[in-house]
Amino acid sequence: MKITTWNVNSVRTRESHVADFLSREQPDLLLLQEIKCEEHQFPTLAFQALGYESVIVGQKSYNGVAILHRIPAEVSVRKLPGMSEADLHSRFIEVRAQGMSVGNLYLPNGNSRGDDGYAYKLEWMGALRAHAQNLMDADQDFLLAGDYNVCPTDADFAPRALPATDALVRPETRAAFNALIWTGLTDAVRALHPTETLYTFWDYQAGAWDRNSGLRIDHALLSPRIAERLSAVHIGRDERGKPQPSDHVPVTVEIE
Repeated sequence: MKITTWNVNSVRTRESHVADFLSREQPDLLLLQEIKCEEHQFPTLAFQALGYESVIVGQKSYNGVAILHRIPAEVSVRKLPGMSEADLHSRFIEVRAQGMSVGNLYLPNGNSRGDDGYAYKLEWMGALRAHAQNLMDADQDFLLAGDYNVCPTDADFAPRALPATDALVRPETRAAFNALIWTGLTDAVRALHPTETLYTFWDYQAGAWDRNSGLRIDHALLSPRIAERLSAVHIGRDERGKPQPSDHVPVTVEIE
């Protein structure tokens, strides 16, 4: 089973990139974040022509997540459990496929709206940890992948790419990420590439791509039995060098 996560930073702008990736790599599931459109605006028919059905939780101009699947997949969750009904951001969708749950998430950045924005990030991370714990307690096999907006360690961002006050690296952020890991999850990239310098995001500003001033913020976390079946991980770095790219690149995990 081949599962890819990719923050495309507007699916309509990057439709041809996504279509090319589907045709070339043929993942069983493609988890998209920051699609930046409502469901009726999503290019469903274009991806359907390539053999992929779409499940979408969209939002006008901002956020939004979708899962493209060429294997049977049934939506089980359209909003992160535990978040208030007042939270209208479209940031989570989960499906059941081949006996496992696959959650697609776009975690809040936390750098906007001051203290309130950062508190929202930590609230969201707490709800995600609780959801993971509930799945673990229910003895379910699952994967939670997407744009986490977290650099777990200093090895996960280029020197001087972020200040210590950035929400992606603050101690509280890392503690919340570790609490999620400590439910029993495995970071797929670090399981197979524990010391390699790997990034999944390069900002559009200040020549970050040319200088390789990147961040590793897109993660796939695996429950124990899924982690035992992990056979390969690939970061599609070349996508960032294409014309009009997303600032993120795809991260693919292969499960035997």
